[in-house]
Amino acid sequence: MDLYEYQAREMFGAHGVPVLPGITATTPEEAHDAAGRLHDGLVVVKAQVKTGGRGKAGGVKLARSPQEAHDRAEEILGMDIKGHTVHTVLIAEGADIAAEYYFSILLDRSNRTHLAMCSREGGMDIETLARERPEALARVPLSPFRGIDEGVAHEILDAAGFTPEESARIAPVLVLLWEVYRDEDATLVEVNPLVSTDDGGIIALDGKVTLDDNAAFRHPDHAALADTSSEDPREAAAKAAGLNYVRLEGEVGIIGNGAGLVMSTLDVVALAGEDLGVRPANFLDIGGGASAEVMARGLDVILGDEQVRSVLVNVFGGITACDEVARGIIGALEQLGERAHKPLVVRLDGNKVAEGREILAAAAHPLVHMSDTMDGAARLAAELAAASATTSAAPAAPPSSGPATA
Repeated sequence: MDLYEYQAREMFGAHGVPVLPGITATTPEEAHDAAGRLHDGLVVVKAQVKTGGRGKAGGVKLARSPQEAHDRAEEILGMDIKGHTVHTVLIAEGADIAAEYYFSILLDRSNRTHLAMCSREGGMDIETLARERPEALARVPLSPFRGIDEGVAHEILDAAGFTPEESARIAPVLVLLWEVYRDEDATLVEVNPLVSTDDGGIIALDGKVTLDDNAAFRHPDHAALADTSSEDPREAAAKAAGLNYVRLEGEVGIIGNGAGLVMSTLDVVALAGEDLGVRPANFLDIGGGASAEVMARGLDVILGDEQVRSVLVNVFGGITACDEVARGIIGALEQLGERAHKPLVVRLDGNKVAEGREILAAAAHPLVHMSDTMDGAARLAAELAAASATTSAAPAAPPSSGPATA
């Protein structure tokens, strides 16, 4: 789960990381009041969106009075920044900045370790810096047992080219940021910029935090940080049902068991539907279980998506055999009743595939079409979706070529 900047700053503050006061606002009037409460001088009005590039997009503006804060908030609220609409701004105190640095801790999955990255050149696009001047960005692997103590902090800062005097001021803040990363079960803690002020202080002027959802059971308080207002309702329903679901922008709903199989199915459907103007509508992995209840939850999420015109169920029977999957599909359709009104293409393979196909054939459900192969199933699902787009009939009739049945 990615946090908004104001949430990251609050988390930093709770762990003792030095941050400046800030107040969120959702209207220009609230921004006016917040600026008046914070400071008589300079404040910064910052768009709260979970993406980078806010400054370049005009989502970060200075204000020198409450009225200016009102006007700048009015300009920023409602903006679209890389597909994210701004609903909230942070009104933060300004700082007398002497220098800007970059620091982050992240989970380096490729090398199976934790990694600290640090640079004397903060405040800019770190991806650009890493690409154009990689020597300016220190990368230091971290032991999960030691993390960042004073000694490791000085090693990181030395690698980034800081002087001993600078390191002495910055190192304690790096130790605190490691505590945030460790204690909150984060996969990313980033500060850009980490600033040195004119009076020699060190302040986390911005913050980005990504929390590991797999550790949510250890942090019940993290649930309050989730932004349900901007969450896709289908993704929220799938999450509540324990399903791994991501909505895409196509017309063929996809259900599979196992992330690898689902990803392969997406590719095959995209290829099969290319000449028909049809694309995958979602990623949905039901995992190892394919009972009627699990299948019904998955189908209910997908069929509730108005853009979906057909559904492809692609299951490889393993621990859950194909006959159980077939019974789950028929049971799911019975549970859903009238909510199930779009054609389903089913491709089964693996353990007890013959029995599973016999069960589906015997049920003879008018919505269900079977195919022996992934390519054939993908093509049939694409054709059904394309045919449904040109007719108001429901359920859609199979294409003239007819489905490939087991």
